[in-house]
Amino acid sequence: MTLSRQAAFAPIGKIAVQQVLPRLRHARRLPLRISCVGAATYEVGSDAEVFDRTVILGERPSPEEAIILANQCVAQDDFRIGSGAALRFRPHLMFIQDSEQGLVLAGETRAGIILWQPPVASDAEARRIVTEASRLRGMAFAASGGSDAASARDLRFRASLLEARLVDPFWRATAAELLRLPQAA
Repeated sequence: MTLSRQAAFAPIGKIAVQQVLPRLRHARRLPLRISCVGAATYEVGSDAEVFDRTVILGERPSPEEAIILANQCVAQDDFRIGSGAALRFRPHLMFIQDSEQGLVLAGETRAGIILWQPPVASDAEARRIVTEASRLRGMAFAASGGSDAASARDLRFRASLLEARLVDPFWRATAAELLRLPQAA
């Protein structure tokens, strides 16, 4: 008597490779940390008193929940940067990183929303972005030496915005998929 294999049953090895291992790799990189980089200033508001600040907004167990928290913080202008009422914070860039410091998604904050940047599609595109960002940072360094702080800050911001596309290869497909969802727009 011969037993026939039924199509409804998959070998345990195939299940482990296709379903269990990817979930374990994904879970190892969680939770996701949401951070915002911006300009902090005291109420007086002169350029000499403006300084860059990174604010950690929290952690979430999934990319979708991280995006929701980031969008809420920007929409509600909810950034806790210190106990001083005179300290103001103007957000510029929002970052979502995994527990291994890999970039999941990043975007520019503007007018109460986040303009999430599309992830690079290839390693070649990533190399081009790194080259351009390095060029901009070099120009920023030269501008800061010539006492042009505003121009240097602008060049550093442009470089950071380019680098926001340098999503960790592990997260590229996830990030691209998230940007296709209506709530991410």
